[in-house]
Amino acid sequence: MKLRPHHLLCTQGYSGKGYSDDFVENMTAITTHLRSDADAAVDIVFFTDDICKKCPRMVSDGLCKNDAKVKLFDKKISDYFGIEEKTYIYQDIIGEINAKMTPRMMDDICGDCEWYPISSCRKVILDTH
Repeated sequence: MKLRPHHLLCTQGYSGKGYSDDFVENMTAITTHLRSDADAAVDIVFFTDDICKKCPRMVSDGLCKNDAKVKLFDKKISDYFGIEEKTYIYQDIIGEINAKMTPRMMDDICGDCEWYPISSCRKVILDTH
């Protein structure tokens, strides 16, 4: 499964809402798999991923309507936590991120996300340590 770095946070806070019915169906399947399979592997990529495939904001393969914004989310995750384009075990990498995440970091990374004020990302991620 391919994931952008910032989707390591989104998959934790996702609660069944999204941009469209197709998006919600896809995101629900992805998060269910990642949350239930302790050995689920993710290939980190810095372009559109398996979540983006069903997002109405994906303009073309590799390009999001909000490309500058999502690339900045990815860069911040990469800078804070040393995330690289390689394969990780999902549970291991989110465990490492969550152990180091602070409220200030979370606000810096996710503050411009339209879902941040209404999602459970902050609670789920910061309450793990």
